[in-house]
Amino acid sequence: MTLEVRFLGRVDYAPTFATMKEFATRRPSGGREQLWICEHLPVFTLGLAGRPEHLLAPGDIPVVPTDRGGQVTYHGPGQVVAYPLIDLAARGYFVKEYVHRLEEAVIRTLAQWGVTGHRVAGAPGIYVRLADPFGHAPLAQRPQRRAAGEPAPPPDFAGLGKIAALGIKVSNHRSYHGVALNVAMDLSPFDRINPCGYAGLRTVDLRTLGVTATWDEVAHALATHLERLLQA
Repeated sequence: MTLEVRFLGRVDYAPTFATMKEFATRRPSGGREQLWICEHLPVFTLGLAGRPEHLLAPGDIPVVPTDRGGQVTYHGPGQVVAYPLIDLAARGYFVKEYVHRLEEAVIRTLAQWGVTGHRVAGAPGIYVRLADPFGHAPLAQRPQRRAAGEPAPPPDFAGLGKIAALGIKVSNHRSYHGVALNVAMDLSPFDRINPCGYAGLRTVDLRTLGVTATWDEVAHALATHLERLLQA
């Protein structure tokens, strides 16, 4: 199944959100599928579960309520945002597998610059070890097999920084929203929120880790890995 990749450049969040929602919810079953890669002007976005108390001091940065899952996050220049607009049923994906593929694309992208990305049980997105972002030892906090019905443990972010956020919406098996990977940003707006609803969670980018990479390089790498993983 062909996935058309579109590089949108730097765009406002609100009209992009409206357009992708219309694309995902109105296109006919079996219609074309697209992957949008873009960068947003500064904006805080609130997911369906978003609680106002996690917006500590938004100031002059606009706040846009959305219909994705999750709490509050920040988008801004220097961040690669990927929006796969695909039909999960047509591809045979359950939501859990789809999320795993999005995270895997980020992990493989980071690996191109020697950075080891990690999953944390109970907390979607990708994280890095602050003390050793290039080491390969598995996290104690990684997702592990649980007994049927056993809940995920409370997320443990000790020693970690979040480098990629994930939030999706699925309507009639069609997905929109996606994943955001931090490359070289002004990270100070993350101090105005509890990122993803977690007080004290540190947010990092590749530049924080000492990695020199351009937005274009990372954008094309992430697009390539998403194409491969979403067409497997």
